[in-house]
Amino acid sequence: QVQLVESGGDSVQAGGSLRLSCAASGSIDKWNYMAWFRQAVGKAREGVAVIRIDNDSTYYDHSVEGRFTISQDDAKTTVYLQMNSLKPEDSAMYYCAAGFDGTALLRTYNWRYWGQGTLIIVSS
Repeated sequence: QVQLVESGGDSVQAGGSLRLSCAASGSIDKWNYMAWFRQAVGKAREGVAVIRIDNDSTYYDHSVEGRFTISQDDAKTTVYLQMNSLKPEDSAMYYCAAGFDGTALLRTYNWRYWGQGTLIIVSS
């Protein structure tokens, strides 16, 4: 059984930083990518950042590029999202995703497994 557990959510002032973690367990040896998505109140879930497991290639939504960094640990079982220069519009529930099968990395429908989410609130 696949399990993704996010942590690190918090309230922070604009301009601040946070680091999210996603611990993965289960049948993860064949995974190719892992990702972070977010969903603000009243909005659709959107892709934020993706990392390719075998070579650390990364992909970002334009709204976070240059401010957020996705990375993984050496064991390739934990994925991080370092978030700097946070803005109020970054406030959302952040979800970890795995099990990509498709062509569009930042589309929710291409991801099979999801964590329960961790909440980020950025105040101005």
